[in-house]
Amino acid sequence: MSREKDRKDFPWWLVVVALLGLGLFYRIMVDDLQKQILATLLRGVQITVFVTLVGFVLAAGLGLIVALMSLSRSLILRQVARFYTEVVRGIPMLVLLLYVAFVLAPGLVALGNWMLEFVGFERIRTRDFSLLWRAIIALTIGYSAFIAEVFRAGLLSVDPGQIEAADALGLSRVQRFRLVVFPQAIRTILPPLGNDFIAITKDSSLVSVLGVLDVTQLGKITAAGNFRYFETYNVVALIYLTMTIGLSLALRRLEQHLRQKP
Repeated sequence: MSREKDRKDFPWWLVVVALLGLGLFYRIMVDDLQKQILATLLRGVQITVFVTLVGFVLAAGLGLIVALMSLSRSLILRQVARFYTEVVRGIPMLVLLLYVAFVLAPGLVALGNWMLEFVGFERIRTRDFSLLWRAIIALTIGYSAFIAEVFRAGLLSVDPGQIEAADALGLSRVQRFRLVVFPQAIRTILPPLGNDFIAITKDSSLVSVLGVLDVTQLGKITAAGNFRYFETYNVVALIYLTMTIGLSLALRRLEQHLRQKP
């Protein structure tokens, strides 16, 4: 029965995707124009990876803080956390990106200039605030609200008896969280957290609207220069598919490894 199930669960979809991907890569390698397009777009992969990793790490950290606030005994902290998550999740990511870039960032610069003038330092200019970091801040704010709910659900999934046992052992709240609650919650948290990581990888393409030279922006510039939209965006799609499917397989393997642990 298990062998029959294994045959049914064989990832034929992955075989099909791999064959299609190899076919596309072969066409790129034998076509000088597409090879040149690929070489150009690969320069944007570094920016895409940087935006994804930094944005996700910051969003996960902020999301964990918001989740802990939502589970706090303080009514004020719980209300602030709920306000943050509901408002941020209600704003489309593209709108949030534009808002942070052209409203929040200049506001932060103005506040910073007021503080600098107060202590006698030189003012800074809005254009000195990098568009790359404005985009990272926007992705951090946007995804932290979703990740906060992931952390909150995972922390609530831990058996209350485990927490009571930790209390009985005399562990402090920090020790209880670090040694008992979080290690058990991470197994529940990891799958949706992995989905958010893949989603932020794809949404990193939105930074192209600010002119950040990621894969998508370089694709737009390349297509506008050679007018070969079909070939250019095929390569763009192939790069993103390679990254997201690779991440998906790696996260699934990690999830299986954690399930096997006692």
